[in-house]
Amino acid sequence: MSFMEKLRGQLVDIIEFLDDSRDTIVWRFPRQGNEIKNGAKLVVREGQVAVFENEGQLADVFGPGTYTLTTQNIPILSSLKGWKYGFNSPFKAEVYFVSTRQFTDFKWGTQNPIMMRDPEFGVVRLRGFGSYALQVTDASALLRQLVGTDPNFRTEEIGEYFRQVVVSHLGPAFAAANIAALDLAASQHTLGATLARELTAALAEYGVTIPKFVIENISLPPEVEEALDKRTQMSVLGNLDQYTKFQTANAIEDAANNPGGSGEGMGMGMGLAMGQQMAASMGAAAAAATTPGTPTAPATPPPLPGGTPWYYADAAGTQQGPVPAAQLAGKITAETLVWQEGMAAWTPVRSVPALSHLLGATPPPLPGA
Repeated sequence: MSFMEKLRGQLVDIIEFLDDSRDTIVWRFPRQGNEIKNGAKLVVREGQVAVFENEGQLADVFGPGTYTLTTQNIPILSSLKGWKYGFNSPFKAEVYFVSTRQFTDFKWGTQNPIMMRDPEFGVVRLRGFGSYALQVTDASALLRQLVGTDPNFRTEEIGEYFRQVVVSHLGPAFAAANIAALDLAASQHTLGATLARELTAALAEYGVTIPKFVIENISLPPEVEEALDKRTQMSVLGNLDQYTKFQTANAIEDAANNPGGSGEGMGMGMGLAMGQQMAASMGAAAAAATTPGTPTAPATPPPLPGGTPWYYADAAGTQQGPVPAAQLAGKITAETLVWQEGMAAWTPVRSVPALSHLLGATPPPLPGA
């Protein structure tokens, strides 16, 4: 091999871009003086396109594949250069590699709440956050509109601007959907697909699309969420009176386990409140028991006919009764012990004036006795 052939072999370049950053959208191939040799190899991998610029003008766009750079495969660049001596000498051009894969690390969120009219709550404020994917579909438009001469165009350079575009479309999308705030969670996928289409149309001038828009969460203000939590608790608890008594008992137990300080006062207050509740319940029960027309059972049996019943001790000393006074005739003597309600102790019949008539008349003593 001659010296000139070796020299020509050393002048053949390989132009390629291996991205290991995961956030680079556009990368300019570095060349000393932007000089590219005749017959250089251009390697464009899947998920990339290569854009040639000459003196500020877009020349050619190459899709995935391997190319040998000659006048046959870059005719536009050749016409721009207007070479008179063919394509045998090095030429100057800038090569931009544009990634056409999906970038899925774009985040969005509402710094300020979105106002919307809800059919159940009226006017409410909503906040939300999520992510979306971005994909370049027109490399020439992206270079003209956003990149310019940036040699390393990354996602962080357009993240904030695109987030503002996303948020500006959220309000109209929520309003057009006409969905209640409590039902938005069930419609997140539908809203995400709608927003993806609207944002793709809005960003078409930049040569990008939004293939996927994810709504991760939509939330109400904290005070509204607290009210909803209380409403849910009331629905779950059901009988609030029973729940109040249960909570009162727990509070008294906690106060008893924390002697001193405010625990004693709290326990007394809770005890008083519970006592009042019990008194009110007993009063209500008593009132219901004395309502006219309501049959009630007597607490004790009524007295037997013939007055207050009597108890007496028979000859064997066994308690008998209760019996009316009239039934004591013939069963008692003057020494028989008797008792009835109101007497302090058992008493002989002779000492009970109310029963003296049952003993019969006693003749007076004989004269001279």
